[in-house]
Amino acid sequence: MRPSAHALRIGGLTPMTTLDYPGELAAVVFCQGCPWRCRYCHNGHLVSSSDRQIPWPEVRTFLERRIGLLDALVFSGGEPTLQAALPAAMQEAKALGFKIGLHTAGPYPDRLHRLLPFVDWVGLDIKALPATYPVLTGAPGSGGQAWRSLELLLDAGVELQVRTTVLPDWHDEEDVRSLAKRLAAAGVDNHVLQPCRTDRMSWTS
Repeated sequence: MRPSAHALRIGGLTPMTTLDYPGELAAVVFCQGCPWRCRYCHNGHLVSSSDRQIPWPEVRTFLERRIGLLDALVFSGGEPTLQAALPAAMQEAKALGFKIGLHTAGPYPDRLHRLLPFVDWVGLDIKALPATYPVLTGAPGSGGQAWRSLELLLDAGVELQVRTTVLPDWHDEEDVRSLAKRLAAAGVDNHVLQPCRTDRMSWTS
């Protein structure tokens, strides 16, 4: 039995942003938990679950008051697809009339595939070429998972932005060029490079 939206572990809420869903005025729910341990994680405080959570009913009440004022709700993290309650939360938000955005690193292709009927836009983190992933994530096989998620999204035709965080002293120009060529060959036409916040890094290469 699929968990209800009430089981969603939420570590934060941004009430309004123009940045997290391009072209839409959105709120962002930050889900707790992630299976990977990227040491440059932008939201490292969300990697593990904690008792400091926002109940889903509180988020739903907020959304009901923003009908007609906001266009979309984005589920970010952490890694939202880690949580079995995510589909129910997406369905509830969509039933209120909001477009659904998803920020994901793609660690669970099968779960992502089951979310496709609910999502309108996806921001997918592609960190590197597949073979390099385990060094970055600490998880064997993570590169294959992320690139399989990319394949699923491209096949589904979901509106997609692929983002790559450029690490200082790790990604050189040739790395970035090779990655961009591989993504273009796969069919990606919206690839964005973003700088790493070095103040949040716990290691350098």
